[in-house]
Amino acid sequence: MQTQTIYSPKLKAVEAAAEKLHDVAAVTPLTTSFRYSKEFDCNIMFKREDLQQVRSYKIRGAYNKMSSLSASEVKNGIVCASAGNHAQGVALSCKLLKIKGTIYMPAPTPKQKIEQVKMFGEDYIEIILEGDTFDDSYHLAMEECQRLSKAFIHPFNDEKVIEGQATVGLEIIDQAQHPIHYVFVPVGGGGLSAGLSTIFKELSPQTKIIGVEPLGAPSMKTSIENQKNTQLNHIEKFVDGAAVQRVGDLNFEICKSNLDQMVTVAEGKVCQTILDLYNKDAIVVEPAGALSISTLSDFKEEIKGKNVVCVVSGSNNDITRTAEIKERALLYSNLKHYFIVKFPQRAGALKEFVVDILGPNDDIAHFEYTKKSNRDTGSAVVGIELKFKEDLEPLITKMKARNFYGDYLNNKPDLFQFLV
Repeated sequence: MQTQTIYSPKLKAVEAAAEKLHDVAAVTPLTTSFRYSKEFDCNIMFKREDLQQVRSYKIRGAYNKMSSLSASEVKNGIVCASAGNHAQGVALSCKLLKIKGTIYMPAPTPKQKIEQVKMFGEDYIEIILEGDTFDDSYHLAMEECQRLSKAFIHPFNDEKVIEGQATVGLEIIDQAQHPIHYVFVPVGGGGLSAGLSTIFKELSPQTKIIGVEPLGAPSMKTSIENQKNTQLNHIEKFVDGAAVQRVGDLNFEICKSNLDQMVTVAEGKVCQTILDLYNKDAIVVEPAGALSISTLSDFKEEIKGKNVVCVVSGSNNDITRTAEIKERALLYSNLKHYFIVKFPQRAGALKEFVVDILGPNDDIAHFEYTKKSNRDTGSAVVGIELKFKEDLEPLITKMKARNFYGDYLNNKPDLFQFLV
């Protein structure tokens, strides 16, 4: 009985991919982050894949795969499914290689990403918005492939795609001035982490590779813990560039051997990183692009004095999401709290709440009230922003002492989601 050989990208194939990408994908900078380096007392470097023309590393894998298609496959056209970034890489590749493509994207995909795909692909692509998640779009795209015998350009579970993404690792090793002790890499379907980790295991085996997933979509972490590729029944879709229910089979086999650790980061913490990068460093990142940086605080002692690379995977962030990003960041930091407040049905009750209960730094950010027929009290949903998280307990104490307290909603997710 023969043992099945597990695929792993070869260095020569990755070098060949880098040659193909020479005039297509930018050699993105590896820059030192002075702010994060000072905060963590080490040398933090960002691999700026957000600066690609399509604003993510996905052009690497998409172009490498599509440039390897046969003449008959090119003539027949291609199909792909994507949450956005892979779609942009495929769209630009379609235009550069003059290949007709159909791109399936989840219906909730941010409008900004859809417009970018149209811009890069021009007349060479057709966009179909179907399904709630990447996995929904994937199944629909596969049906079209089978029906029309078209080539499917997988966003991560494909040898040529993995080899293209692996060129990120080649560049980091070439650009680094000192030995790299840690690389933090975002993980969605696993194409980037599989490719990059293989290159490092061969060329820089002393480097620890840490994969980072959103807390609400821990597909790779769960699979590695289970020692088999596992599909999640439900995922949080906020970090759309890294939210898949099942990682690629090829990617899983590589990552379970190559990754030194898989960790998760809360979506709210990712949001705070997005805001910090924008406000303090003038860097725009999408949620998936902030994953690798968001986990640094979890490794604060371990990385002290070390050379650390964070792969900033993309910057396709829709400005219309800013309010949600701020909201999630405040909730994660325990600086925004929602209550049901019972207002006595008498003149001056609201004034009493504002003057005597709220602290000097507290701010009402949400107020929803409908006067009821109840003679004693009327309930309102009130969202309050605090300047310091320590102000929460005194606020609740004062509400209870004056009989304004109804309920606390932050720890009631079903009710919280319905009311807020």
